[in-house]
Amino acid sequence: MRLAIIAIGRLKDGPERELCERYRERALALGRGLGLSGPEIVELAESRGRRPDERKRDEAQAITAKLAPGLLIALDERGRSLTSDAFAARIETARDAGTAAASLVIGGADGLSDEIRDRADLTIAFGALTIPHQIVRALALEQLYRAMTIIAGHPYHRA
Repeated sequence: MRLAIIAIGRLKDGPERELCERYRERALALGRGLGLSGPEIVELAESRGRRPDERKRDEAQAITAKLAPGLLIALDERGRSLTSDAFAARIETARDAGTAAASLVIGGADGLSDEIRDRADLTIAFGALTIPHQIVRALALEQLYRAMTIIAGHPYHRA
């Protein structure tokens, strides 16, 4: 199963990018033996629309154009809170069912459109706090890596 993070906005060089790349490299190495590839990072330009609804609509179109058929996970502050074990189980179940791809979607500054949230198979939140997009991306990559370690029975996850 191919894993992807589709994010509105580009990460600049710096510590956040380095942290993201560290978890992405770990996931790439571990995933090979688990039937998981990636995660690929797809960065999309922020919309230049004048109103929030225009920006979310434009960004939804860009996201939709990059989605592969498969599991769609929206990262949104209104989503469910999951344990790492439950998140790993969802990834493992999709993989075992022959799902070709899983995409985690991170919206822009105005969040995700209703269209994307309604289309998502799962909408999760990393808590009720507002978290900067570059930190959400690092959290998503770490949780994908953690899910892989849980699936592999690796001792990284000790909860």
